[in-house]
Parts: sequence; structure tokens; C-alpha cells
Amino acid sequence: MAFGSDRRYMSTAQAEAAQIDVGLRQYMLGVYNYMASGLALTGIVALLVASSPAATQLIFGTPLRWVVILAPLALVFFLGVRISQMQVSTAKGLFWVYSALMGASLASVFLVYTGESIARVFFITAASFAGLSLYGYTTRRSLSAFGSFLIMGLWGIIIAGLVNMFLHSAAIQFVTSAAGVLIFAGLTAWDTQKIKEMYWEGDGYDIAAKKSVMGALALYLDFVNLFLFMLQFLGVRRDN
Repeated sequence: MAFGSDRRYMSTAQAEAAQIDVGLRQYMLGVYNYMASGLALTGIVALLVASSPAATQLIFGTPLRWVVILAPLALVFFLGVRISQMQVSTAKGLFWVYSALMGASLASVFLVYTGESIARVFFITAASFAGLSLYGYTTRRSLSAFGSFLIMGLWGIIIAGLVNMFLHSAAIQFVTSAAGVLIFAGLTAWDTQKIKEMYWEGDGYDIAAKKSVMGALALYLDFVNLFLFMLQFLGVRRDN
């Protein structure tokens, strides 16, 4: 049998495209692995803190709560500004520290809502996040036009949340929660597309790893905030 007559060879362009596609999949898999690992660490720490009365009292009953609340914000800012000058190991380490601190902060969720409703909302959030992120990854439509509106909306719910700390308005709370779900749903798709577009096959290990960490951090924040806003609608409080 002659094989040469029907053998098909890829052109140089096809070979390069295939190589980029494989590299992109590996890069995105790294982003999702970091994000999932961070979420797992957050959940473990939150559950451990919530199940320990001593730890709960230490974190939420003393001035240490301000460290737990403010430290993650400081770490996000620090990573965003300084990651290009960091070692990869440092960037990864700060991401794990951030995830653990968020876990300590989110332990209050287990004190407010029932475990069953937390689990239910988590799986709903995970399914929604997966669909939205898949859309952001596969769509050929540019989502950049929506980015500025999403960021404006994000600032809007932050300001509304701060104002409502003093007003304690149920109406503002409801509107903020509904807007939060929509905004972070949009941000999930937008961030996924943006992370995908950050990939370049010529990146060295250090740059690619740092991009993966920052991409994981962005998607981690989208997931956590989407979960928290959905929990306000679907969660069952312990005092009900």
C-alpha cells in the first residue's frame, strides 16, 4: 500500500496555529487550576475558622477583624502594582496568603447562613461561572465595549454598599445585590476573554506564570463576589 499519495501535511501556518492552540489551552488550564486551588483553600480556612469558637471570637470579636478585612485589599493592590518585579514563587505565595485571608474573612458566611444553602448556592454559582467563562473563552465577539460599563457598575455598587452601611435600606440592599449578580456575571465573561487575549506564545516561564496568577486572581474575585451576591438572594439564614 502506498501511503505517500494521501498523506496530508500541515502548512507552516497551520503548525504554528496548532502550537499556539495547545499553548493557550495549557495557559488557561493553569489559570483555572490556580483559581480552583485558591477557592479550595478559602473554603477550608473559612470552615475551620467557623467551626472554632475561639478562632471566631479572635477574628470577629477583636480589632484583628480589621486586619482580616483590609489585608486582602492591600494584597490585591500590591500584586497588581508590583508583580512584574516579583519572583514567580513570591507571586504564587501572596496569592495563597490572599486566599487564606479571604477564607478567614468569609468564615462569617457559615455563621449567618445554613450549610445546606451555602452548598446549594456554591454549586449554582459554579455552574453559572463555568457557563459564563466558557462563553468568554469561545465567543468571537469582542466584549471590550462592555468593560467600561461593567467597571462603572462595579464602582456604583461599591458606593451604594458604603452608603447603605449608614442607611440600612432594604430596597438599596436588594437593588445592589441584583446589580452585583449581573455585573459579576458580565465580568466573568469579560475577564476570561481578556485573560485569553493576554496569552502570547513567546512568553517565557516567568511572564506566563505571573499572567496565570493575575488571571486566576481576577477570576477568583469574580467567582467569590458572584457567590456572595447570589447567597443574598438564595441563602437561608440561620435565624429564619
